[in-house]
Amino acid sequence: MAPTPCELCKTTRALVVRPKNHQKLCKTCFINIFETEIHNTITANSLFFSGERVAIGASGGKDSTVLASVLKTLNKRYHYGLNLVLLSIDEGIKGYRDDSLETVKRNAVQYDMPLEIVGYDELYGWTMDQVVEQIGKKGNCTYCGVFRRQALDRGAARLGIKHVVTGHNADDIAETVMMNLLRGDLPRLARATSIVTASAASDIKRSKPLKYAYEKEIVYYALHKGLDYFTTECIYSPEAFRGSARTLIKNLEKVRPSAILDVVRSGEDMARLVPEEVSGVGKSGKDILVVEGEAEGAGGCGSANGRTSGGEMADMEKQLLENEKSQGNEMEITLKGQKHDRNCKNLNRMPRKLPKQQMGKCARCGYLSSQDICKACMLLEGLNKNRPKTQIQVSVERKTVIQR
Repeated sequence: MAPTPCELCKTTRALVVRPKNHQKLCKTCFINIFETEIHNTITANSLFFSGERVAIGASGGKDSTVLASVLKTLNKRYHYGLNLVLLSIDEGIKGYRDDSLETVKRNAVQYDMPLEIVGYDELYGWTMDQVVEQIGKKGNCTYCGVFRRQALDRGAARLGIKHVVTGHNADDIAETVMMNLLRGDLPRLARATSIVTASAASDIKRSKPLKYAYEKEIVYYALHKGLDYFTTECIYSPEAFRGSARTLIKNLEKVRPSAILDVVRSGEDMARLVPEEVSGVGKSGKDILVVEGEAEGAGGCGSANGRTSGGEMADMEKQLLENEKSQGNEMEITLKGQKHDRNCKNLNRMPRKLPKQQMGKCARCGYLSSQDICKACMLLEGLNKNRPKTQIQVSVERKTVIQR
């Protein structure tokens, strides 16, 4: 059987089948079209300006490695005029982050980019290993997500950089859309679909150049380009709620290859319908309400919320039947001065007022926050209250008692 030719050049053998549309391409054509699509995303959204210093959130994984490689290539090819820097966060996870940082260090040499590493222990006095030892694996992604967001901003501020790009891809965005739909979190749904996020209270903005790139195509690109990246998953993430959303998205993709982009586009459309006071993003593009970002929200990270046991649907059907039988015995009681429709909705009820919150600075650390104390400081307060005393602390307290 003759080899299948590339659908673009018609001459070279096809080696890649694109997940989003099943287009059969040769290695060269695939790399070119992948890079061109990223370039189109950048230009269509005006992500950069000439002379801008940009920090690439580098973890050593496939997404950030491909992002660094593509930006270096496009920056040279299309004369963006960017000054690119790698910014890595050391969460303090032995056997995972320490190994991946070695990959980032090699990438810095390969791409000829400066590298800045910021550690949780340096910023917060805690590593993620210590956090998990204290609180367990359930809910640990909440801590890591809040800490990481601050760490990226602080690392960028240390470098004097006001723009951070991250390697979030189409799969990530689709998972986030699904998670926020399942949690009914409209404000975060509206913000998560934006390719650029910023706040009037912060000098640092973020963007996602890989927003419309499939995860599988990112892997294909890394393999065909021979990129050096780290493949091990975080040892604390398997119990995260995002894993459930990821499984759902992957199952949808098997049935409909375009499902990932369909979910992303649907999320964007729904975000436009969310009122300004709910989304936190005004027409001017400035945030008027920001709930500090976290990798997982309440009820996530190993929570069994949303999972059904075998008998729950049968119980629900039984309850619905009982409700139907009891409708004939219902008596409607209307209070004086009030009107109700047939569905017992109070027609005189005033519409719920949605609060608007202005962004400010945390009173403790100075980080942007809609509250007096930011989420990270609140989490740290809880950790420090329950932190076991070290030998040095015990000896100092004993010495103080003796002196008294």
